[in-house]
Amino acid sequence: MTGPTFNTLPDGRIESTVTYLEMRDRPTSPTPAAPVKKLSLLHAEEPTVAFYRFLYNSVGGPWLWYERRAMGDEALAAIIGHENVDIYVLYVAGVPAGYAELDRRNMPDIELAYFGLMPEFIGRGLGTYLLHWAIDQAWTHEPERVWVHTCTEDHARALETYQRAGFQPYKRETVVMDDPREQGLFD
Repeated sequence: MTGPTFNTLPDGRIESTVTYLEMRDRPTSPTPAAPVKKLSLLHAEEPTVAFYRFLYNSVGGPWLWYERRAMGDEALAAIIGHENVDIYVLYVAGVPAGYAELDRRNMPDIELAYFGLMPEFIGRGLGTYLLHWAIDQAWTHEPERVWVHTCTEDHARALETYQRAGFQPYKRETVVMDDPREQGLFD
């Protein structure tokens, strides 16, 4: 597995292309079969900030996820503890392998706010399974649309994977931001 290539600008900033995708109809194809035998998905009903940070940092570290690293514990707890935010953790043989976060706070839209696997579990078919499972879960709430965004720092196959799952791009933008590695958000 190779990591992303960051377009670092000379002044300690990063340029990224963000693609927003949406799905306006419930998928008709079934969720793929679980790719491994000892797999479980659990709803983290009252996740602690420490457990959430473990998931977020483990999954998002290679892809430079920084927004929630920069949040204080109280602000993060308010989001992950909200009754309309659902965090589902994928376990393989009892070990956390990834997670999906569905944000229903702006119904009738549901955002797949965060989704991914720990690096050790990439390449085993688990991502496709978890994504389709999360999409199915989102549609049980009968939204008008489910949406997600990805950027050039995410896994090289992220955009393609979302499109294969049925998401359609509706907006692209280039953003320039401070490099979070220079702000002390990464070790």
